[in-house]
Amino acid sequence: MDIKGLIRKALEAQQKAYVPYSKFHVGAALLTEDDEIFTGCNIEIASYSATLCAERTAIFKAISEGHKNIKAIVVVGDTDFTYPCGICRQVIREFGNNAKIIIAKSEDDYREYTLEELLPHSFGPEDLEEAKNRSENNV
Repeated sequence: MDIKGLIRKALEAQQKAYVPYSKFHVGAALLTEDDEIFTGCNIEIASYSATLCAERTAIFKAISEGHKNIKAIVVVGDTDFTYPCGICRQVIREFGNNAKIIIAKSEDDYREYTLEELLPHSFGPEDLEEAKNRSENNV
């Protein structure tokens, strides 16, 4: 995986952010297990709760094209290091439990994390399966 190339894609996506209210530009680029790249930017609307983060934009684009396994995701923002919000971390958990998460300021200045480091003791699909199995065995 070319991390610098993925960071470049995230920086390009950041320039497309639609942020008329916060003026806070975020870009993301993800690499799927089959080496496809999808990008996303944050998209705001006046009703903030319906705003979509760059990470989820990229992930949902990948999923809509049939790619459900994330190998890596890069996030860039207007601060030194911009980290995924809690909702984005949970979405990454669903589709990239073992993904590398790269938080970058530039191609040469970045940090790599595992999801466990950013979302320890997370809840995922296997927890639902375990609860379902327990319920079926106790009936």
